[in-house]
Amino acid sequence: MDELTDVADAIADPVRREILVMLRHAPLTAGEIAAGFSISRPAVSRHLRVLRESGLVRDEQAGRHRRYSLDRSRLGPLTAWLAQFDTQRSDWSQRLAALETEVHRTRRDRTRSTPADTPRTAHQEDTA
Repeated sequence: MDELTDVADAIADPVRREILVMLRHAPLTAGEIAAGFSISRPAVSRHLRVLRESGLVRDEQAGRHRRYSLDRSRLGPLTAWLAQFDTQRSDWSQRLAALETEVHRTRRDRTRSTPADTPRTAHQEDTA
């Protein structure tokens, strides 16, 4: 399978998605993760194995416990693929770019219309 399919398959399960959400802030042990679910610890361990094999989660031995952490780099290709369908984001990007252009144009026009040696009064700035 390709990388995108591996990641998509791993996050297809709602429990695994919730585990990823739990790991986005800090590494957790399997016990800490399992405490957040009503399913058995072995079931959580199986979900962690799938996430680890897909590369979304790394594990590290910490004493008697194994700590799991999120590997965000594997989400990049999926995020990029999904971005092509996010028309709202691209609409906002275009709108913000247009606003930025208008702000720069307005500043430029104000600079050109106000002589540099004539100080503006507060009243002039309010009406401009």
